[in-house]
Amino acid sequence: MQDLEYYMDLPYRTEIVKDSEKDSFVAYCPELEGCITSGSTAIEAIEGIEDAKRSWLSSALEHGDPIPEPDYTASFSGQVRLRIPKSLHRRIFMAARDEGVSMNQYCIMKLSESSSRKSLG
Repeated sequence: MQDLEYYMDLPYRTEIVKDSEKDSFVAYCPELEGCITSGSTAIEAIEGIEDAKRSWLSSALEHGDPIPEPDYTASFSGQVRLRIPKSLHRRIFMAARDEGVSMNQYCIMKLSESSSRKSLG
């Protein structure tokens, strides 16, 4: 069995969904059953998933429970470069400013929401 940092560095998927009943957002790692967190905003949920993952993995290591590896093993840099129209760039900038987050965080939130809806559909 590996140590905590080994598992923290693995590319576990994070999905985020809106909980309409509680007017909040839920983030979870599908490969780590029960690794879940929530926040009043999507950004809060995304930011909380790293702590939830660390707690989940620490508990599993402490109890000797099996820890699954991520579903995929491809290496990803975590960077995507896009060329977008200036008008879209401005809209994203304005929306991120209104949310009080960086454009990067705003785009991550929107991409996470969109990919979660498709995987649930």
